[in-house]
Amino acid sequence: MASFSTDRELYLKRLRRIEGQIRGLQRMVEQDDYCIDVLTQVSAATKALQGFALALLEEHMNTCVVDAAAEGDAAAAAKVKEASDAIARLVRS
Repeated sequence: MASFSTDRELYLKRLRRIEGQIRGLQRMVEQDDYCIDVLTQVSAATKALQGFALALLEEHMNTCVVDAAAEGDAAAAAKVKEASDAIARLVRS
């Protein structure tokens, strides 16, 4: 279950900013901007997405994983595995 309730607006604000970066990339390609300038913006958008992903992962660890561990049920191991898999995907990207 997602637990964005406390930071939902901050997450949405970050995603809207990233969306704007992507639209800017589209405009740059449409305007035939210099390749290196486009690549610089791709790098910025990538870092913004990575920052968002890390913030979301931290929230997951602090809420979902901690709550499952506190309950002491079998779901705790599953939550840790989910987080571990998410970290692995982030590291590969």
